[in-house]
Amino acid sequence: MNPVLSYLHNFFFNVYPYICLAVFLMGSLARFDRDQYTWKSDSSQMLRTGTLRWGSNLFHIGILFLFFGHLVGLLTPHWFYEGFISASAKQRFAVYSGGAAGLVCFVGLTLLLHRRIFDPRIRLTSHRTDIAILLILWVQLVIGLITLPFSYRHTDAHGMLILADWAQRIVTFRPNADGLLALDWPYLLHLILGMTIFLLFPFSRLVHVWSGFATIAFLFRPHQVVRSRRLNVPAGHNLPRPPGASV
Repeated sequence: MNPVLSYLHNFFFNVYPYICLAVFLMGSLARFDRDQYTWKSDSSQMLRTGTLRWGSNLFHIGILFLFFGHLVGLLTPHWFYEGFISASAKQRFAVYSGGAAGLVCFVGLTLLLHRRIFDPRIRLTSHRTDIAILLILWVQLVIGLITLPFSYRHTDAHGMLILADWAQRIVTFRPNADGLLALDWPYLLHLILGMTIFLLFPFSRLVHVWSGFATIAFLFRPHQVVRSRRLNVPAGHNLPRPPGASV
């Protein structure tokens, strides 16, 4: 491989993941500590509802399925599931379910992006980062959909196993991206842009995702015990009446 390409490959797939994760975690913590009033999604529902309900619901349903699907699919070791499902069957399930969720998310995100750009009232109240992050998510989603034919063509699930091995090595601090050289370009571009979204996460409206996950802990909080306050008044003594109270 060309030395420059070899350097870029090593940087983007062995070093860049840790840069993105560090900024993602430390940046989110710093923003929560310093700018809590910006820790929100900046909803524009009061300005105009329109396509917001459909776009938001479809986008969130699709993106949550894709996020947890990628998380489980990449970080679950092969030995854990090989006893009850083959790698090729798992890949076909990922292609069909991920493709359906991707299309749902694509429709929702396109509605939100169109509303954000072409509605004059929404456009005037939108920050540049709002439109930029929606555009990046839209491009990332399109690239993800482009990878589906490549995945479907490789029925031996070789590419899926390579991606899972790379991701598991990253989270266990044993980076090795040599296997990624065998993958097609959409996979590599999808990985780089996906890591970049984590890099931009603390500086955009995406930080409100943390609050969404935090609400899960609210469901398991201990019950709040409320007791009435009792005053021990000695026998024969009356409590003082407030001024103006009738006898």
